[in-house]
Parts: sequence; structure tokens; C-alpha cells
Amino acid sequence: MRIAMLAPIAWRTPPRHYGPWELVTSLLTEALVARGIDVTLFATRDSITSAALDGVVPAPYAEDPAIDAKVWEFRHLAHLFRQAERFDLIHNQADFPAHAFADLVETPMVTTIHGFSSDRILPMYRPYQHRVHYVAISDADRHPDLSYAATIHHGIALDAFAFDAQGSEDLLFFGRIHPDKGVAEAIAAARACGRRLDLYGIVQDREYYDSIVAPALDGVTVRYHGPVGGARRVEALGAARALLHLINFEEPFGLSVIEAMACGTPVIATRRGSMPELIEHGVTGFLVDRPDQVPEAIERAGDLDRLAIRRAVEARFGVDRMADDYIALYRRILGRAE
Repeated sequence: MRIAMLAPIAWRTPPRHYGPWELVTSLLTEALVARGIDVTLFATRDSITSAALDGVVPAPYAEDPAIDAKVWEFRHLAHLFRQAERFDLIHNQADFPAHAFADLVETPMVTTIHGFSSDRILPMYRPYQHRVHYVAISDADRHPDLSYAATIHHGIALDAFAFDAQGSEDLLFFGRIHPDKGVAEAIAAARACGRRLDLYGIVQDREYYDSIVAPALDGVTVRYHGPVGGARRVEALGAARALLHLINFEEPFGLSVIEAMACGTPVIATRRGSMPELIEHGVTGFLVDRPDQVPEAIERAGDLDRLAIRRAVEARFGVDRMADDYIALYRRILGRAE
């Protein structure tokens, strides 16, 4: 089985800090290679992989202002599709622009939809749904107007997330600094119960950060640490009483949710989007419907069994399970039983 894995080019694959699409692409690629599958990763040229790396994009456009996103994205796509016949299947992790090439090649295509952002993108999905096999990352993120080949939840490399049996008394926010992600709600909840809050993530909405988040930062009760990766990321995810994920949108998945739980940290999340698919209420965290329910959930978080939380992630959200699900899909598409 020869797979062309098409990565996004906003960030390196795998990302240095932020880059959830690139992270999932890397995890799946490495797991497929470990199973002996012939994978070529099409990504930025500074990417790191045990697969064959092929690419023309010098650097990620989110990191290098000399890289024009639109120009280099189409160079990236053209580079892959001109050699599509080399592969048994193309797995697109880079959203809808690749669909423009779908009818020009005979190679089967899979597109993982990393969050259905709005109905405005339907014109690049609906006409291709009988040509491209769509994968939803949660049942909640399926659009009623599209046909899907599967729902495959993301998986993480469990060995990369050390279990923290103790946590701490502090609260955690881990994600984009954006109104969708509920940073203001996390700050309000922490203040309501008199606990410290640590914020991690890229600033995606500068006006929101400047007007809402920055005034709350005092370096003691509310602290912002920026984006982190590697050991600092794991330490932050584990060293908390609970992760606050008080979202204001229909979250398609939420990698930080399962990453925190892998470290033993319970998650308190708004009951929206994929959250009921990821969190077992009263076992791995709490689902809330109103802000006034959050302080009680924070108090109860200390009663949850952190080892049971870790084991729940091991049972459902490992990278091996994700890879197995995708291999099964590839084989169905290709009509192979091996």
C-alpha cells in the first residue's frame, strides 16, 4: 500500500509548538510507517518524519513572512498531484483546496475534515463527496449535507504524556487565545472559586487578548505563559486540578482535552460539539451547561480518580487505535483484505 500523506503548510510537521492538524498528520504518518506501510509525506521541507519526505515549500507560512500562503499552497498541491499515479491513495489533511485536483487524477482520495468551519465551505465539499472519502473527527462535526466514509477520533502518542498522580490546586487553560475557546470564561471561573489559573496557547485574536485577557493578568492569580511544546507542554497539562475548556463554539474535537486527561487531569467543558464524545461526565471530568455550574465542578474535580482518567484515554484515544481505523478505511476503499 503506497500512501501520499498531504500535510498542511501553516506549520512544520510535526509542529514545534502549535499546529494541531500538522500534529495529527505526523502522528498518523509515523504510526503507518511503523506498520510497514509505504508513506510519502508531502509537507514543508523542514518537516521531520520517518516516512519519505517530499516537498517544495521552504518553510511554514505561519513562521516565515516571506512565504505567501496562497501561492505556496498551490505549489504544494501541484507538486503532489502531478505524481498522483505513483500512489494507491492520497490522504488529504490540508482542507478543501486539494479537492480542486480530485477530478484530474484517478488515485482515490481521503480527506480528514479537521473541523467543519461553516456552510461557506460547502461548495468545495458537496460537489466532491462522491469522489473523495470524507472522514469526520467526531460525530458532532458531521455536516448533514455531506456523506462520510467514517468518523475517526484523533489519537495521541500516550508515551509522550507522563501521568501526574497529584496534579495541583491550580487551574489550567490550554488552547488558542480566542473568544471561541472561552478564555474569559476560564478567568471568571477561577476568580469565582479563588484559584490560580495558568494560560497557555498562541494569541489568535489580538484585540480579544488586549481588551479582555491582558487586563486580567497579574502574574500571580492569572498567568499567561504563551505557547509551549515538549516537556513543558506535558508538565503544564499534568500539573493542574482541572483543565477548563469552557468553549463558545461547536468544538470539532479538542486535542488538549485528551492530552490533559492522558496526564490524569480532569476536564471541565461546556457541553457543546464533541465534548460529550470525549468526556465521561463524573469520571474523566464534568460537562456543564451554565457558568454557575463551573465552581461546583471545580470543587468536585479533586475527587476524581486521576489514574482512571488516564486509563480511559489509553482505552479510546491512543495513536495505534487511530492508525488501525485509518488502515481499515484505506483497505475498504482499495478493496483489499490484507
